Formats: sequence, structure tokens, C-alpha cells
Amino acid sequence: MFLSFPNQVLAYFYSMIKILLLSDTHSFLDNRLIKHIKNVDEVWHAGDIGDLSVCDEIRNYCSSLRAVYGNIDNQSIRQEHSKDLHFKLQGVNFWITHIGGYPPKYSKEIKLELVKHQTNVFICGHSHILKVIYDKEIDCLHLNPGAAGKHGFHQIQTALLFDLENGELKNLRIVELEKNTK
Repeated sequence: MFLSFPNQVLAYFYSMIKILLLSDTHSFLDNRLIKHIKNVDEVWHAGDIGDLSVCDEIRNYCSSLRAVYGNIDNQSIRQEHSKDLHFKLQGVNFWITHIGGYPPKYSKEIKLELVKHQTNVFICGHSHILKVIYDKEIDCLHLNPGAAGKHGFHQIQTALLFDLENGELKNLRIVELEKNTK
């Protein structure tokens, strides 16, 4: 008998999980991201999705989507996705939220949550500015993938690709797309 498991379940048994990290799509999923979505095990979205059709389109190519809502997201998105995602994967404590600041400029509440949950990787969006910063003070990696959508002040649409292998983030890559004004 052959058993079939969704990619999300199988990913826990594999030693490596490929992840695409997006934020701030603002109702627009650029077709140039599809090739990346097809080649990962999970897509993580750090808020300001804009429209649930973006999530549906992502799931057409990758069944495993972890997403949070952002400040522009409507009630239907807020019903499907939470404000915060705290989860452990391969022994690594992740936290995804939309508005979180960055080291050392966290709000007092954010910093308390980071310490309380012993967060190893803190992911947020909102700023439309790609940032990868290691916070030595609390031993936490901060990731902000910038903005993958076409709305905002950014000139280049960005996302992050990385692998989670045996509890370590590896092969962190930046995806840059010239801003598509169409």
C-alpha cells in the first residue's frame, strides 16, 4: 500500500525545506515569482496580502502557505489568517507578524514577545525595505523580505529564498524584480 502525504507533512521528515518569503503583495502576485513558488516546499507571507486571490494563486503552485494579515488586509483575510504565527520547525522558533520593527528599534511589546517565545527567527514586513539583521542581544535573526507587490515607494520588488536544513537557515538568497508598473 502506498501512502500519500501533503508536502507540508513530508517536509518535517526531510532534512531540508525550501522556503520563499514574501510580504506586501498588495493584491498583486507577480508572474515572475511563479517559478520560485513552484520550486519551494513552503511559501511564507508576512502580511499586506491585499486579496485572498493572491493566496489562492500561491496554493496553485505550492500547497503549503503560512501567512499573516497586515494593516491593509480586509476582514476576509483576517478570518483566514492570524496577526501572528509562532511555530517551531526543525527545532527553530519562528515568529511571523506584519509590523514588528527591527533590531534594535523594536517596540517594548515586540521585544518582550521575542524573548518570551525564545524566537530564533523573527519575520515581518510592512516597511517595504528588505532587511536581514542578526540581533546579537537576543540571539535572533530578523528577516524582512521587502515588498513583492507593485504598490509602494520601492523601486525593486523583493523576496527571500532560503533553505531550512537540520535546524539551520542556509543558502539565503535575495529575489529582485525590477518594479513592474503595468
